[in-house]
Amino acid sequence: MDFTPSRGKPAAQGDMIGGDRRQDRRYHLQLELKWKLIRRRRVLDTGTGHTLDVSSGGVLFDAGRHLPEGLNVELSISWPVLLHNAAPLQLVATGKIVRGDGQHVAMQTAQHEFRTVGVPDEHRRLLAASGRNPADPTVTSKFATFAR
Repeated sequence: MDFTPSRGKPAAQGDMIGGDRRQDRRYHLQLELKWKLIRRRRVLDTGTGHTLDVSSGGVLFDAGRHLPEGLNVELSISWPVLLHNAAPLQLVATGKIVRGDGQHVAMQTAQHEFRTVGVPDEHRRLLAASGRNPADPTVTSKFATFAR
């Protein structure tokens, strides 16, 4: 078989490297979020929106308006799963805005962690009944990696 390049390649061969070549699998999730636009450790602006898709390498989200490329952003995403079936979680992700199309913004994730949100009284009772203390740091654990 001849592997030398030719100018007359069939369309099927040329299409082999087309399409989505990102490394990280993207999950089309619509989750509520709060965003903070940050420059030099100062919060420049805040807002709310929702995710369009999420991966371990980045987040595409609807910010409700245009956000400038190159600035840092922190997202607090309402996570749809409870910790120990009782404590609400949020995914906090920080990174850089790499592109925007109107109010849709793409962020490349630099760091992320799961955090618990304030535990309501009924969830506090469930945690206590299961032998878990909601004030225990292991219950409010932070995860270093996001499932790939």
